[in-house]
Amino acid sequence: MIAAASEESSNPSSLYSNQVETLSLLPQDRNNPEAASSAAVKAIFITPRDPVIETANGGRLPAVPLTEAEKLNRLKDKVEHRGSEGNEHGSWKTTTELAMEQGVDAGATVDDQTFAQSPKAAAPLRSAIPPTETHPLFPQMPLYGPPTLLRNLQSFGFRLSSAILSLAFLGTIVLGALFTSLPPLLQHVYLRLTFRNPDSRRPFYEEEKRRMKARRESARAWKRQRRRHTSFSNQGHDEGCTGHEDEYEPTEGGRDPLVCDLGYYARRVGLDVEEFSVLTEDGFIISLWHIYNPKEYARTSPRHRDRDEPTVFPKSYLDNRNVTPSQQYPPSKQKYPVLLVHGLLQSVGAYCTNDDDSLAFYLAKSGYDVWLGNNRHGFHPRHQMLTYNDPRMWNWNIRQMGVMDFPALISRVLSETGFPKLGLVCHSQGTTEAFVALAKEQRPELGSKISVFCALAPAVYAGPLIGKMYFKFMRIISPSMFRLIFGVHAFIPFMMTMHRWLPGSLYGALGYRVFSFLFDWSDARWDRGLRNRMFQFAPVYVSAESMRWWLGRECFASQKCILATREEGRREEEEDEGNDAAIEDFFDHCNPHQTEERGQGPEGKKWRGRNAWYDEQVPPFALWVAGSDELVD
Repeated sequence: MIAAASEESSNPSSLYSNQVETLSLLPQDRNNPEAASSAAVKAIFITPRDPVIETANGGRLPAVPLTEAEKLNRLKDKVEHRGSEGNEHGSWKTTTELAMEQGVDAGATVDDQTFAQSPKAAAPLRSAIPPTETHPLFPQMPLYGPPTLLRNLQSFGFRLSSAILSLAFLGTIVLGALFTSLPPLLQHVYLRLTFRNPDSRRPFYEEEKRRMKARRESARAWKRQRRRHTSFSNQGHDEGCTGHEDEYEPTEGGRDPLVCDLGYYARRVGLDVEEFSVLTEDGFIISLWHIYNPKEYARTSPRHRDRDEPTVFPKSYLDNRNVTPSQQYPPSKQKYPVLLVHGLLQSVGAYCTNDDDSLAFYLAKSGYDVWLGNNRHGFHPRHQMLTYNDPRMWNWNIRQMGVMDFPALISRVLSETGFPKLGLVCHSQGTTEAFVALAKEQRPELGSKISVFCALAPAVYAGPLIGKMYFKFMRIISPSMFRLIFGVHAFIPFMMTMHRWLPGSLYGALGYRVFSFLFDWSDARWDRGLRNRMFQFAPVYVSAESMRWWLGRECFASQKCILATREEGRREEEEDEGNDAAIEDFFDHCNPHQTEERGQGPEGKKWRGRNAWYDEQVPPFALWVAGSDELVD
C-alpha cells in the first residue's frame, strides 16, 4: 500500500493515463479521434457502491470495480493538482467518518447527506466516497477493459464454449420436459380413444368454452366489418360511418396471428401504444411503452420519445415549478400514472395477452395512465456506446437493474405525466428490483416518488424448487466454470433464435412445456385458448451475470434471500425473539403519538430498526403472494 501510494505521488500522470486506458471504451490512440472522444474522464458514483464511467463525449460505461473507479478519480485529482478538502494525506474517508465531521446522522440517507459529489468545478473527485467493501449478496462485477486482441480472443472463446455447453444444457432441459410430458399425453390420447373429453376435467372448462366462443364470434364480426368498410370505400362513402361510435373501437381483429407485437394486441381492444426510449445512468437504452386511448390522447412525436440525457429526476423536475401536466391529454382527461414492470425472462407484453382482461388494458380502461417498463436488453439489446459482442454490454445483474433501470423508468414517467408520484406494479423479478432499489443502502429516495408498490408474486426468499437438480448444478459449479458453460454475454441466446424461427403455435407449446418442467406449474387456471399467445413475449435477452446472481454459488441461491445473508437473517430472527418483551413494554408505557428517534429505542439503546432493510422513505407495500409458487416467496 505504501509503495503504491509513493508511486502515485512520484508519477501520477503516467498512472492516470494507464487507468484511463483501462476504463475507456477503446484503446487510446492519439491518431484516432473516436478513441479520444470515448476516453474515460471520471467515475460517477450513482450510489456508494455503484460507480459508472463518464467518457469525454459525455457517454457512460457500466459497472466497474469500486477500487478501479476510486483509483481513476484519485489519480485525476493528483494530475489536476486538486486537494482533498481538508484531508492532509489525500486518503479516502469512510461514510461514517465524514458524517461525524459534518455533524449528521451516519445512518441517514446517503444521497441526502454523506454521499454527494461536490458541485464545485475544482472539488476533488475523492469527495465522492465509496465504501471499502461490497455486500456479500452483491459482489463486485468483473473488469473488462477496451477491446484488444487478447480480450477479443478470450471473449470469442467464452462465446464458443458457451454456445456448445449451454446448448447442451438447454437440450437436456427440453428433453426432460418432453419426457415428463409423455404420461399426460398418453392419458389424453386414451381419453380421446374412449370418446371422453380430457379438457372437461379442467376447473374452468365451461368458462374457457364461453371465452373461446366469444373470440370466434368477435373474429367473424371483424371480418364482416372489414367487408362492410371495403364496400363503403368502393362506393365513395366515409369508412368511419358505421352508425355507432364506441369508446374503445378496435382497429385490429380477426384470427390471432400469434405475433410478438404489443401494439397489435392493444389495437384489438381499442387502445394503442407508443414506445419511449429511456437512457439509464450507465448508458443502457431501455423501452418504456405507453398505453392510451387514441380517441382522447394525442400521440407524441418520435423525436420526443427518443432517449434523453442519463440523468434521473433533473433539477427542473425536482423544483416542481417547471413541471407541467402532459399536454397530450385534454385538461379534463388527466389520469394518474401507473408503471408496470415484468418478471424474469419476460417482457411487458406479459401484461397484454388476455384481451380486455389483461392487467394493462384493464387498468387503462379503468381510468389510469398505464406505462409498461422493460428491463435492459429485452428483445433488442441497446447501449449508447457498447455493442452486442462487447462483454461490458452484459456486465450487470439484479443490482444494476434495480439501481439504474428503475429510477430511469420512474423519472421518465413522472416527467411525461407531470405527477409527483405514481403507482408501481411489479411481478416476480420486477418486485426484486424494486425491493433492492428501495433499500436504504441503495436508492431509498425513490420511495417518495411511489404512492403504492403492488408486488405480484414477490421474489424475496428462495423456495424449495431452488434445490432441484438443474438449479443445484448451476449453484455448485464455480464462477469460472459458470462462465465457461454460460459465457459472459447473453444467457443461452439460442432461446431467442428459436423464438424468431419457430411458428407461434409450436413455440408456444414448446415454451409452456419447458417452463412447466422448470418451475413445476400447470395451465389449469389459465385460459388455454390464449396459452400460445402468452409465450410470444418470452424469453428475452438477459445477461449470464444476472442468471449467475440468481442461481450461482455466491448470491441468491446460496443465501436464500435478496437483501440478507443467512447469518444476517439468523441474527435478525434472534433479535426479533429477544426484543418482543422490550417492544411490548415500551409501547405499553409510551405517550400517545410518541415516536422514537431514528435508530434509537427505549432508554437510548440501539433499536432493532438498525437492521431494517428500509427507512422512513419507503412507500406502502401491497403483496399478492401466490400459494403454489415453489420457486420464490
